Amino acid sequence: MPQTRLPSDITGIVWKVEVREGDAVTEDQTLVILESMKMEIPVTAPHAGTVLQVLVKEGEAVAEGQDVVVIG
Repeated sequence: MPQTRLPSDITGIVWKVEVREGDAVTEDQTLVILESMKMEIPVTAPHAGTVLQVLVKEGEAVAEGQDVVVIG
């Protein structure tokens, strides 16, 4: 099964992690919500699959381009 690494589109803080490793996800499902400049930015699944890794924790700072979730 190919892996897809999902990066943060912005520099910000992880506001909420919506999934856990092993969870089945659907296309366009929100996986992580980031907060930047008082805006909430979702990281969504580009396709259905299974969460292989959650690479961030709530409250953690992330950089633009940093991988936050891996799905397969």
